[in-house]
Amino acid sequence: MDTAQEFEAHRSRMFSLAYRMLGSAAEAEDAVQDAYLRWHGADHDQVEAPGAWLAKVVTNLCLNRLTSARVKREEYFGPWIPEPVETAAGMLGPMETAEQRDSVSFAVLTMMEQLSPPERAAVVLRDAFDYSHRDIAGVLDCSEANARQLYRRAKQHLADGRPRFTTSREQDDELLSRFLAAASEGALAQLEQLLSDQVVVWSDGGGKASAASRPVSGRDNAARFLAGLFSRWVNGARISFTEANGVPAVVSWADGELTAFGALEIGEGGITGIRLVLNPDKLAFLATQLREPSQDA
Repeated sequence: MDTAQEFEAHRSRMFSLAYRMLGSAAEAEDAVQDAYLRWHGADHDQVEAPGAWLAKVVTNLCLNRLTSARVKREEYFGPWIPEPVETAAGMLGPMETAEQRDSVSFAVLTMMEQLSPPERAAVVLRDAFDYSHRDIAGVLDCSEANARQLYRRAKQHLADGRPRFTTSREQDDELLSRFLAAASEGALAQLEQLLSDQVVVWSDGGGKASAASRPVSGRDNAARFLAGLFSRWVNGARISFTEANGVPAVVSWADGELTAFGALEIGEGGITGIRLVLNPDKLAFLATQLREPSQDA
């Protein structure tokens, strides 16, 4: 196997690592490409384990990016949501368990924005790639004790920020279908029945698409906001279902362009959170993964 083939054998794993670190598919692709340039210029006779070598390179590239990314996200207009990635084909690794899906959920990736870059690296390497604390220490150039502390602090923060509630895929699919029907028809009463009292809607337009500049909270406010938003989506648009970040999701197409994305978070009392991505820049990667449904579909 030549060096280019060796790198390609690890590309998917490196993208999965970079995406979990950065929450951005575009930035993850850039990090993987930068890793390739470093791999191309490396003395391969000195690389005993290419996978481990590349993981360390990608992690450190992401650590550097996170510093500047935090400044950009603090200046971002309105709510920031990670870029959606279609996962049915295994782009981010297996999605067979609740834990695997949870690791790339919008809620967890958003909460990880509050972690320090080393904490984020520690939890990603440990939970998603099964690194030992000793291996994490090697990647981060710190002591094993420090690696353990980074991981412990990160997990505590994530546990404090998100109560666990598990549903089946069938339940998720059924609730998403009912939600879409009620929202598209502007049926406020039916829509409100699906929402919890504490539901929050985040809509990410990034100043480039019409969206709420702040999260919309509460059943009544959320239902009215969603009914109004979906009335614009379904007017001349084509709606289709997909799987993104390990959960069922809905996308909207207009004139051959992917214009909107939505995913639900489900908890006690119904739908507790809704993440809507409307910023065209953050839909670009997903659009390359999907294709607009045919007119006779």
